Amino acid sequence: MATLICGSLAFDTIMGFEGRFAQQILPEQLHILNVSFLVPQLRRDFGGCAGNIAYAMRQLGGTPLPMATVGSDGADYLARLRQQGISTEFVREVEGTYTAQAMIMTDRDNNQITAFHPGAMMQAHITQVVARPDVRLGIVSPDGRDAMVQHAEQFHAAGIPFVFDPGQGLPMFDGAELKHFTRLASWVTVNDYEGQMLCDRMGMTPAELSRQVRALVVTRGAEGCELWEDGVCARVPGVTAREVRDPTGCGDAWRGALLYGLEQGWPLARCAVLGNRLGAIKVAASGPQNYTVDRQALLEG
Repeated sequence: MATLICGSLAFDTIMGFEGRFAQQILPEQLHILNVSFLVPQLRRDFGGCAGNIAYAMRQLGGTPLPMATVGSDGADYLARLRQQGISTEFVREVEGTYTAQAMIMTDRDNNQITAFHPGAMMQAHITQVVARPDVRLGIVSPDGRDAMVQHAEQFHAAGIPFVFDPGQGLPMFDGAELKHFTRLASWVTVNDYEGQMLCDRMGMTPAELSRQVRALVVTRGAEGCELWEDGVCARVPGVTAREVRDPTGCGDAWRGALLYGLEQGWPLARCAVLGNRLGAIKVAASGPQNYTVDRQALLEG
């Protein structure tokens, strides 16, 4: 069974700020904000939600099929995916554009400020989700606005259950549009901040929202996650990381584990345990796709 992963492929420029953002930004002066951060640490990584989720799934032995776009500069990314054993049949190259670019700055408390250039991602809606015997599961993760709307509707029309993962794309949608997504989706995944925004915009509590789908998952970093099913919340404790180096891509690693577990037919709680373990492994590595796992030990642990 394969999982269709709709979302972005991006190059991440990741910068490390050795101070705290809160000490550099004066709340009473936001109307004339003019700040500069010295970032002695800088690197460029392969990223984007679809790429990160696919990488995590492949580390676990799953069969991810990223559906995404790259620009004229995307040849290296395509080659990397293929080297990982990840199919690129649903990755479209858009000439005359750049591959999406994320500039991510992290302070010493792991707070992040991100600037994002969508580039080729804005054409992601051109590729359509269609029914295929081997595709039994999907996810709509942050992508171009039109792509997120259309891919959700296409998953539903094709009878393919999917996870709605609005992530940083959530602010693009109002309450009515978000309710439409949840009517189409089987599962919803958000972090705690996104969960609050999602519920506020929809005018629902997490319990009420969970009754609209099979489950609502709220991740809380090192604290673990909440699984809301039919109005009832179960908490799955977090896993202590060997070290905390870089949170970039932790949520995507968690979602890759979720999809792997769903692909295997596991109950949601078992998927969450694996997600917490994989997130703890990822946070100890720099970059969203630079960790490796002992698959057998991880799955049996």
